Amino acid sequence: MIPQTGLTRALLIAAAVGATLAACNRDQDRPAPAAANAGQTAAAVTTAEAAAPMAYETKTPFANVSLTLPVAIKGQGDLHAALYADEVRKLRQFVEGAQADRTEAGGDAGLPPFENTVTITSAAETGKLLSLKRVAFDYSGGAHPNTLTGGILWDKALKRRIGFSDLFKRGADTSVLDQALCSAINAAKRARSPGSAGLTLGGTNGDWSCPKAASTEFVLMPGDQPGKAAGLTFLIGPYQVGPYAEGAYEIAIPASVFRSLLSTPYIGEFGGNLARAGDVTPTAAPVV
Repeated sequence: MIPQTGLTRALLIAAAVGATLAACNRDQDRPAPAAANAGQTAAAVTTAEAAAPMAYETKTPFANVSLTLPVAIKGQGDLHAALYADEVRKLRQFVEGAQADRTEAGGDAGLPPFENTVTITSAAETGKLLSLKRVAFDYSGGAHPNTLTGGILWDKALKRRIGFSDLFKRGADTSVLDQALCSAINAAKRARSPGSAGLTLGGTNGDWSCPKAASTEFVLMPGDQPGKAAGLTFLIGPYQVGPYAEGAYEIAIPASVFRSLLSTPYIGEFGGNLARAGDVTPTAAPVV
């Protein structure tokens, strides 16, 4: 028979053990806390937006912003979610900045709301690659709005964005591509602004010189062979190779110029012929 004091002690120990086990079970049932750095990019979007819609739009007295994504992105869930979250985060920052700027200035000075419109379209798709073109129209109260273009290249198998250094062999001498791009830019400038002085690589003509391919935004260019890219279109913004009034340039270079420089995993993604090389800048619709 256990003495009264021993029995009491045993009951207390049993109760303590039971409470500890219950607490452990409760901890197991409780959802694990999110990692400290998880979702930093996606934190700007709400739960309802987590499914990554195809568009986003908001209008305030200070700024109007919007995002449009292409249908081609639906099959690339990782890219879709990351791109939507990143673009929406930047658009919300634009709205906050517009409100701060105009509040600090003490009013809108009769200006309309600032505007940031981002439109992403499909440029080309091959077996391994999806190429998207990003066009951002930005009006922030200056003398004129700006339209900037950029490229997004996605490896569908690796599920990650890649760039010029991935597409081409490491250490490849791309001078032949640089020169082809420079020559095409000069031809486009002469056609658009007869009598304009030519540009050179590394040299200067006032404030301008030919950009190198590795440091220039680009998208894949489709051709006459389905599922293949026939070349690259380099996206050159206003002010980059001439005055603002001269506008932006989009210069298509056929794959035959650079095929030998491509990284082995991507050589097979190129084939066929371009419908048009050189200046392929879209023509703005006439004002009516």
